[in-house]
Amino acid sequence: MNDPLSFLPATQPGDVLRRMRADRRWTLSDVSQRTGLTISTLSKIENGRMALNYDKMMRIATGLNIDIGILFATPVTRAMETAEVPLMGGRRSITKAGEGRLIETRNLVQHYPATDLLNKQIVPIITEVKARSRAEFGDLLRHPGEEYVLVLEGILELHSELYAPVRLSCGDSIYFDSKMAHGYVAAGDGVCRILSVCSTVDWGANAASAEDQERGGAQLQIVRSG
Repeated sequence: MNDPLSFLPATQPGDVLRRMRADRRWTLSDVSQRTGLTISTLSKIENGRMALNYDKMMRIATGLNIDIGILFATPVTRAMETAEVPLMGGRRSITKAGEGRLIETRNLVQHYPATDLLNKQIVPIITEVKARSRAEFGDLLRHPGEEYVLVLEGILELHSELYAPVRLSCGDSIYFDSKMAHGYVAAGDGVCRILSVCSTVDWGANAASAEDQERGGAQLQIVRSG
């Protein structure tokens, strides 16, 4: 059976970041101070030499005080960045097979559905886990909010800073505080695919003021392995 994610075009949020930075007349150093990402990392992101996972996108969204969905939009306008989208009832978004946005990193292939909606209270992500060991995954990740993970295919080994690794099979799920450093490893020989649902409530609180912008890089940390 064909992999439905293989038909999705790769998304380049770095292009969006570069246009926004130019529009605001910010240097890479300005963005680095706001996001906690190094100038070298930001340069690689803008030039398509480094893929963005959810955690790095959250750093950028928090530091720039924008909705994370803006990073998927093309083209980006000033009105989109500053628009107040009312959280009224009746909103919906349908993502059919072959649609959505795809972000591919060394260890994860992440499919983002419902990217047409801004100010979502949750961010759903369908992820294929490629790392086969804790060492191969590298640095553990953390971000504001909470996260629910459901194993769709294969066997997932979830690592975290406070608990022993746990193995979850197809149909198993886990709910955890995503401020706790965590990482994903494919434990079996076959494909490992999961559905992650990340809350954005804490992110909204962090992005609410200019003071929080400056603290964004400190609140979104990468935990070094080893």
